[in-house]
Amino acid sequence: MKIFHCDHCENLVFFENIRCLRCDHALAYLPDVSDLGSLEPAGEKLWRSPIGLGRRTYRLCANYSLENVCNWAIPAGDSDPLCQSCRLTRVIPDLTQAGNKEAWYRLEVAKRRLVYSLAALGLPVQNKEDDPARGLAFEFLSDTATTEDKPVLTGHANGVITISIAEADDVEREKRRLAMHEPYRTLLGHFRHEIGHYYWDRLIQGSERLDAFRALFNDEQTDYQEALQNHYERGAPADWQQNYISAYASAHPWEDWAESWAHYLHMTDTLETAAATGLSLKPRRRDEPTLKAAKALPVQGSIDQMVENWLSLTYLLNNLNRGLGLPDGYPFVLSQAVIEKLRFIHERVGECAE
Repeated sequence: MKIFHCDHCENLVFFENIRCLRCDHALAYLPDVSDLGSLEPAGEKLWRSPIGLGRRTYRLCANYSLENVCNWAIPAGDSDPLCQSCRLTRVIPDLTQAGNKEAWYRLEVAKRRLVYSLAALGLPVQNKEDDPARGLAFEFLSDTATTEDKPVLTGHANGVITISIAEADDVEREKRRLAMHEPYRTLLGHFRHEIGHYYWDRLIQGSERLDAFRALFNDEQTDYQEALQNHYERGAPADWQQNYISAYASAHPWEDWAESWAHYLHMTDTLETAAATGLSLKPRRRDEPTLKAAKALPVQGSIDQMVENWLSLTYLLNNLNRGLGLPDGYPFVLSQAVIEKLRFIHERVGECAE
């Protein structure tokens, strides 16, 4: 994520902001220029931004102007009432139920960060209406009295990503994290993991890359449900850290890919933020980590430099957390086998960006 400033007064603003706290200008994210812009009225329900293309006018996404769960704008010539990100959501929670509006907001915030990253990496993002066969859709579902025996599960199937809105509740998500013995569980992490399954279908399935995938991740034709059952009954292999980014990744090649893909998005987004702030580490000793601030997206460089910067950045992150009495922000180990899997993903993403 890059760093944003109000183009009217240069105040620091954030990706989710809808108003500048210094000059009080309304703000909106403008996907056509990949930036957060201040807004000036330009007619009935129309806006113009100093950073817009030419004299282009914009409308606010309906989920911005009516529901207050979005902060994106749409070029006025686009007849769709929803922005690029909100069009991907085809089922929202029942807003008559207490707490569901707040959960929907948190889900959309995480999804917009995901969409930003995918667009920045040059990955294809089409919704199901525009591309029924290969498009993407999100369904945000909640457990009800009729589903108590079969709760909503977060997952992916044929381009449809289902997210249980319980994951938007910090307390409930922490309970699940502890119950599943996971060192790391976040709402954004769910989005990044499930989108990995989607891109396996788009980039790997039935392609000439399948043999290379199997050489690194093993044969995905292994029975998926049986593999998951074995994982939950027996757990991960004792030496899983030598070959996998997480214990869950050892369950099946599809989960290995999705966990590695999510990790790649963690890395590119966080490294972009570090680069945008000009962060660098200048060690006093040769055995201390060095972080070289990049000038471009990590995907545009080598995976080896990316990993080197990532290890340095997470060294800093974990030590900052420990100084605050918090758990490590990055409780993972990158083995050489995992780095090779990340290299494979890096190369596939690079092909999309070409």
